[in-house]
Amino acid sequence: MKNDNIVGLNRPARDVLSELLHTGAQQLLAQAIEAEVATLLAQYQGLLRESGLQGVVRNEHLPERMIQTGLGDVGVKVPKVKRSYRARHQVQQRFGATVLEASEDH
Repeated sequence: MKNDNIVGLNRPARDVLSELLHTGAQQLLAQAIEAEVATLLAQYQGLLRESGLQGVVRNEHLPERMIQTGLGDVGVKVPKVKRSYRARHQVQQRFGATVLEASEDH
């Protein structure tokens, strides 16, 4: 017989509805970010490098980051948007998802 004072704590399991809402929030954030990237790329579609390739392109993702929501933390991946040397002089802005900027203000 064990004689110790360690008591296991019951952690509430995530119910199916909460998991569904969490997944939905993650998908909505991802869609909003993707739409924003697509708009930015379309805006600079005519900006070409000297070689004729696109001057502003999408390139992989930044590391996943957690966004705090009413449903708890939600992981999102933000695409990297790269500008060629020539494009940097014409495109002063760097891509930053406005959806995420709004969440950082609160």
